[in-house]
Amino acid sequence: MKKSSISRRNFLGKAATVGVAGVIVPTIITSCARETKKVVEVPAFLDQAPDGPVLKAGIIGCGGRGTGAAINFLNAGPNLQVTALGDTFQDRVDNCKARILKEKNQEVPAENCFVGFDAYQKVIDSGVDIVILATPPFFRPEHLAAAVAAKKHIFAEKPVAVDPTGARSVMATAKKAEGMGLSIATGTQRRHQRDYVANWQQVQQGLIGDLTGGNVWWNGGKLWHRDKDASWSEMEWMIRDWVNWTWLSGDHIVEQHVHNLDVAHWFFGAYPVKAVGMGSRLRRVTGDQYDNFSIDYVMESGVHLHSMCRQINGCANNVSERLQGTKGSTNCQNTILDLAGAELWKYGYPLDADGKPTNSVSVDPYVQEHIDLVTAIRTGKVFNELETTAISTMVGIMGRISAYTGKETTYEEMMNSDLKLGPAVFAFGPVDIPKEVPIAGEAYVPPTPEQLAEQAKRQAERAAQRAAQTRN
Repeated sequence: MKKSSISRRNFLGKAATVGVAGVIVPTIITSCARETKKVVEVPAFLDQAPDGPVLKAGIIGCGGRGTGAAINFLNAGPNLQVTALGDTFQDRVDNCKARILKEKNQEVPAENCFVGFDAYQKVIDSGVDIVILATPPFFRPEHLAAAVAAKKHIFAEKPVAVDPTGARSVMATAKKAEGMGLSIATGTQRRHQRDYVANWQQVQQGLIGDLTGGNVWWNGGKLWHRDKDASWSEMEWMIRDWVNWTWLSGDHIVEQHVHNLDVAHWFFGAYPVKAVGMGSRLRRVTGDQYDNFSIDYVMESGVHLHSMCRQINGCANNVSERLQGTKGSTNCQNTILDLAGAELWKYGYPLDADGKPTNSVSVDPYVQEHIDLVTAIRTGKVFNELETTAISTMVGIMGRISAYTGKETTYEEMMNSDLKLGPAVFAFGPVDIPKEVPIAGEAYVPPTPEQLAEQAKRQAERAAQRAAQTRN
């Protein structure tokens, strides 16, 4: 049978027979056993970072998330400043600068506002202490490497790569940063969300026993898209429409659903070693991505984790996690149940003025992650989330490739794949990359007349054999 024109090689790359030189493969934790009486300590959360000398941050990627991260950083404590901005487009820099002035009364100097594909390096070289990376994820590995080479502390939005080559580069950068004493936060705010952390503590202490499986979901509506403007080149349009292009975002299983995959990685203390998945494109109007995925992930222990994500309006929505243990289950956020469904533990949210639970943590986790980063820098207690987020990103990439190809895909293949997405040249003009939407499996090819005749002959022979056996 004729194979599809889109091969597995397009989405996996060439798998080497040995590991990639210079990259340390993270250790897989093969046992999820917990001691019921084990006590797990978690760091005390601060409502505000401690005071100290001024820390100057530069924003690389001044769209909605980059601007939001800038405000979150400025809300994290005293003596914090944003002193440099960089983006591919002038309007993004201008909008970010205006919002910082309006909301925080800080003026970013015009001479520290940079535009173009090289703006990231100019921000890094502008005298900042911290860089905040919020460009489309394709650029993250290069920007992380440059920031660490310049000895900068980092807040990097998730995901941290879109392909196996980029994820491994980030793993290597994480190791380099550890040796340099740099602190790095990575936009996985659930790890800084007080109810999630309290729930994780209970699970690690054995409240639900050994983890035996689970589900993670990010089923929501369409995000956004940009129709192509006649004045834009193809490169400009793709970057402005980045959440719809796999080379820029990694597809939404990587760009968005990585949050839920990371929660499972965190709670299990291990990550999946293989995946078999499916997905399709039903409603998306631009780009080359899917709008739904369903992935069966398998841990090395044999435990299965089901992942589901969707970006389609008018459907049942669910953004959450659920993990099953031998003694109970958890929603990973605020509730733990025993096997009969009775409540074992409930997070105690702050009370409002009327004495009723607020159902939200006391500090916004988007601000808390910056509080924790600034605290680490000012106290010298280094923390670095980069490697764990690179692993969670790689797990998302593994699931995407399995769905695109319809084949089982392994983490080992990811660690040995040479797949690298994106164009070789960055300039405002045509973008020389494949743009077709992936279709898993092999295309149906109607049989030829000769094949039909052969099938009819074999059927007649089998019928004659059956008739002879019946007579005998």
